[in-house]
Amino acid sequence: MTPPEPGRQDRDEPDGWTGGGEAPSPQLPPGLAEAPMPFLGATPADEAGALPLAGLHTPLTEGITAFPLTPRPRARRRQPPVTPSLLHEFVATGRMSESAMLDTVADRLGVQRMPLSLLPPDETLMPRLPPDFCLRHGLVPWALRGDEVVIATALPETALNLRDVLPQGFGPARPVMATRGEIEGHVTRLHRASLTERMAARVPPAESFRTWRPTTRLRMGLAAALVAGGVAVAAWPLAAAALLLGWAMATLVVATVLKCGAALAQLTAPDAPDMQTEPERLSDLPVISLIVPLFREKRIAEALVRRLEALVYPRGRLDVLLVLEETDRQTAQALKKAVLPPWMRVITVPDGRPRTKPRAMNHALDHCRGDIVGIYDAEDAPDPDQLMRVAARFAVAPPRVACLQGMLDYYNPRQTWIARCFTIEYNAWFRLILPGMARLGWAIPLGGTTLFVRRDVLEQVGGWDAHNVTEDADLGFRLTRHGWQVEVIDTTTQEEANCRPLPWIRQRSRWLKGYMATYMVHMRHPLALARALGPWRFLGFQMHFVSAVSQFLLAPVLWSFWLFLFGVPHPLAPVVPGGWLMAAAVTLLVAELANLAINLAGLRRSRHRGLSVWAPTMLIYYT
Repeated sequence: MTPPEPGRQDRDEPDGWTGGGEAPSPQLPPGLAEAPMPFLGATPADEAGALPLAGLHTPLTEGITAFPLTPRPRARRRQPPVTPSLLHEFVATGRMSESAMLDTVADRLGVQRMPLSLLPPDETLMPRLPPDFCLRHGLVPWALRGDEVVIATALPETALNLRDVLPQGFGPARPVMATRGEIEGHVTRLHRASLTERMAARVPPAESFRTWRPTTRLRMGLAAALVAGGVAVAAWPLAAAALLLGWAMATLVVATVLKCGAALAQLTAPDAPDMQTEPERLSDLPVISLIVPLFREKRIAEALVRRLEALVYPRGRLDVLLVLEETDRQTAQALKKAVLPPWMRVITVPDGRPRTKPRAMNHALDHCRGDIVGIYDAEDAPDPDQLMRVAARFAVAPPRVACLQGMLDYYNPRQTWIARCFTIEYNAWFRLILPGMARLGWAIPLGGTTLFVRRDVLEQVGGWDAHNVTEDADLGFRLTRHGWQVEVIDTTTQEEANCRPLPWIRQRSRWLKGYMATYMVHMRHPLALARALGPWRFLGFQMHFVSAVSQFLLAPVLWSFWLFLFGVPHPLAPVVPGGWLMAAAVTLLVAELANLAINLAGLRRSRHRGLSVWAPTMLIYYT
């Protein structure tokens, strides 16, 4: 399947605009025309060139009893050019307040500021625009004056290009300026029911776990298999055990071939060229929205702000959304005590079911301002230049590349033995196996953090499945079956390793449950999946999921061969020839040696080479 041209939506903004009134205009930050942009060394001169207002909008001329909308007179003198990009930058860096920015836009466009807290929107106009559209573009239909709809907006780019932003056939419309908090509050309150329903059912029914039900044929088949298995175990216990042994060994071989093939593909790949990370102009960079789901976080707020502040990216092109559940008072109190920079905002998710991370991210997606959407966890510490690398790669990537997955690592690998093993496992997975699978052309299960997706593609495939606990892996396969590509990018995010036994077991159980759910959803129509993926990717899909789930469930069968290697008689010796048992034991030993080699190779590509002495203990970790 060939996807349509995704359209990068680079927000080609006009270079500047002029206008204003005879009264003193809202003051821009001192040195606006000279001050360099943070991090990039760019100046407003990079975006010079004024855009006249004539013909763009008709000034508001009709009066409103409660709040008159009067046109602002033309300025007598030309003012310096200002762009939406620069205004966002000034607000994000604290050089201008949101109120001053709105005053500036209103003055230069000759429109009014509107206090929605005093003059709320006309609720009868709300059905004219979908709530997700209103949230994305920071607008709300406010009032009807004659045949024109007055649109309150918080974004200068929306006000400047209102006719292009609104759907075709909407009719005459004119802007007024209002704060984003007021607009989002009104949209969320008036559309609460539809937004709650949307965030839980955004993925199409045919691709969501919420609609998965075992068919009559499947239930009958499972029942027959259980009955036959029970009879076989009761009548021929050793023969049944031998069959399980055969399946366990077959899936072990498949898993080993998959991991070795992916690792070799990555190890033999040529080094990627270093990406240019500094554009010529501020507007050349995409706006990146970062969704950070939070749940029951007491002390994470200050550390999270500190880690995200280390990101080297223009603040006006950065849109960080801290997402918390409506019922999560603990995190809400922590965020109230924290001092958040202007480029961070809190998004509260209306309560509903299921109360899951992907449901919360679906709600946050509508609030995002960016063309690229990234995901971080609360404890993440990304490389400072990570967003610059993401922007640089998307700028030159083929149109079919819709998602970039970063590498994950841990900043507490020496805390416990489990943390050490977890670090070894993650370095092998993210530095060798996952990028190797991508190089082989297979679909890959995404990680839950440090992934970046084109906004338009993410909306096209329906966001995240709110009913799947491994929504990240599911998203990776949904992107591929719709014809898009995923790449693993050479940038790392540090996070905290799960280093206690019980939480580690619960996490593994959740992963296994989610993997099984993802497999069942995508395999409900096997032929359709095969046509969408193609033979090669369909083979990789089966190899990955079947071997992963089988190895977890049949691990005790494999453990028995360690006894055989140490001279202890195997329980299946009466029914399985000794040569076959020895071949199975040697296969298990070769698979473990291959795992050891992959783990060591992964560590050599990381900063954790000192953990190599712990790599042999991964045998105990996996069991």
